[in-house]
Formats: sequence, structure tokens, C-alpha cells
Amino acid sequence: MQVSLFKSYLTAPSSPYKGGKSRSEIQSDKPIYKLSSNENLLGASPLALQAIQDNLHLLNEYPERTGESLRVALSEFYQQQLLPASFITANSGVGIIELLVNAFLEEGLECIASNPGFKPYFRFPEKVGAKVHDIPLVGDNYLLDIPSILNAINERTRMVWVCSPNNPAGTYIPKYQIDELIEQLPEHVVLVYDEVYYQFATAEDYSTALPYVVAGKNAIGINSFSKAYGLAGLRVGYAYSTPEIAAYVRLMRRPFLLNTLSLEAAKAALKDNDFIQKTVANTNAGKAYLYPEFDKLGLQYWKSQANFILTKPDMDAHEFEAKMLEQGIMVRPVANFGAPGCVRITIGTPEANAALVAGLKKVLV
Repeated sequence: MQVSLFKSYLTAPSSPYKGGKSRSEIQSDKPIYKLSSNENLLGASPLALQAIQDNLHLLNEYPERTGESLRVALSEFYQQQLLPASFITANSGVGIIELLVNAFLEEGLECIASNPGFKPYFRFPEKVGAKVHDIPLVGDNYLLDIPSILNAINERTRMVWVCSPNNPAGTYIPKYQIDELIEQLPEHVVLVYDEVYYQFATAEDYSTALPYVVAGKNAIGINSFSKAYGLAGLRVGYAYSTPEIAAYVRLMRRPFLLNTLSLEAAKAALKDNDFIQKTVANTNAGKAYLYPEFDKLGLQYWKSQANFILTKPDMDAHEFEAKMLEQGIMVRPVANFGAPGCVRITIGTPEANAALVAGLKKVLV
């Protein structure tokens, strides 16, 4: 019998996660508005930028081995509702997802995720040989199909992935649905709640994972500094859970995982309330401007609880992407996120939003 050097589940055909194009990949001699990756077009937190400047002299030394100072800062940010022991830090929200997959999944184990959804929920478990059950979101508002989720759970299930506000839809899961789901999960299953866009949510019945973690439930909240804080280039993310779960996941974390500048910038950003308020106000103003413009153009869209808007143009999504790029606007088709025919558009500055509308008028009219 011939034995393979390679793991079969890694070499099996699959659709890998592909991030949005970088600005350097676009060859253009005119200004380009990058509305494809949900970054903060206002830039980065000024306090974070200052922290980077203040710590450049430390680049010849190794950073903190465990990143404990960031966990302490996060505990203070959450007003001591959670102790430092409840936090896990990593290179970005995606880095957190990878830690969780490695901690809870392997060959023979299973998880549940719902399309449309962030691609790593589906691809990363496959990389360790686990099985992913796709229980699609339902209805125009993309709600959880709780009966089907519960029916898919068995003794091999370890995780249920929930994203709210949802990427790519921009919709959210009402608190009553989270309540209903988490109360019925068996003890061997953890609810992984991706809330990286929570700063932008305005719905009265929106909830993060915080109340469930404080109540001692098997829940993990995932967050990132890449969106509201404008630190996507530094790749800093964190999660929080019960001290028992967090300590277990940290066993998967390698030493010196976060570099010095990332650590210091993240700690400073947590104190920058003015920048967050400015960012959220810019996003809300962008929605108020763009929704009526989309209505005038007849462009189908979903009202968003995030810093982007999911749209469905009346043409092929990749054709739409190419035509918008000709107008100097980068957008993101999201068929690989389980939303065929749809395009995600980041809400930008007033200047970028005006350029977006001008481009749409040329492409759609």
C-alpha cells in the first residue's frame, strides 16, 4: 500500500479564502477609492499612530511574550466586566479564528456555519480535516435557522459560528435568536460569535457576546482592530470568553505572537473614543446619503449594521466590479461568501461616497 506524505483533506479540491485586492494590484494612473475591504477610510486612530512613533526605538528588542499588557488594557476597556484571563490576542480576527479551529476541531469533528458568511468559517475547519455543516441564513433579513442548526448538532459537533453584524450581508442577528440558540446548545458545543463590526450596530435588539460570557455560557466573542480603529495593516485581533475557555485557547498561541508596534498601537487605540465616535458618525452619515441615492438608481441593497452595504446590481457581479474600477472605485463581489450575484461596498468618506454615486450613475444608468 502506498502511503502519502500529504494529508488528504489539505490536497482535496476546495475554494480557498481570497482576500480583497490590494491597491498595489490595481494598475491605474488616476485616483482610486478602495471600497472593497471594509477598511476605515478616515485612516488610523491618532493615539495609535502616536504610540507607534513613541515605540520605534524598541524594534531591536523582542516584544512581550504573551501580550498580557493588551489583555489588561482590554479588561479596563470592558470596565472590568471581564478579567484579563478572559481574553485571547492574536494576529487579526482571522488569526483568532485559526486559533479556535486548532483548539476545538480535528479529523472526525464537526462545526456549523451559515451562508452567507465569512469564508474562513468554512475553509479553516477543512484545513484540519473537520466537517462543516452549512445551515444557510433565512429570509430577507438573513436570520438564523435555529431548528436546522440544532438538528445538525451531534456528539461530534464542537462549534457553531455566528456573525453579527454579518459579513457580507451587513444584517444582524436579533438578541432573541442568540438567546434561543445558546440556551439549547449542549455543553460540548461552543458558540463562536464574530462581532468585529459591533461598533457600527445601531439596532436596539442587537447584542454582542458579552452578556453570555459574563453569564458563564460557552460563548466566544471575536473582535478586531482592523475596522473601526483603522489598524488593518497591523493585524491585531482579540477574543473573549470564560476564563476556562480562554486559558485553553491560549495554549494554542505561540510566544511573541504580536509585535511591539501592534501591541502598543492597540492599547492606545482602545482609549481613542473620539476617533471611534468620528468613525461611527461618518459611517452613519454615509448610509443616510447612500440609501436614497441607491433607491434613485434602482440598485438593490440591504440596510446595514456595519460599515459596508451589500448590493445586488442588475448585471454580472464581476462585470460590475470591472466597470466600477473604470470609474476609479474598487468594490468586492462576494459569491465566495455565499452571496451569488452580490457586491459588497464599503462606506467611505463624503468624497469617496460622492465618487461612488457618480460612478454608479455611469455604470447603471
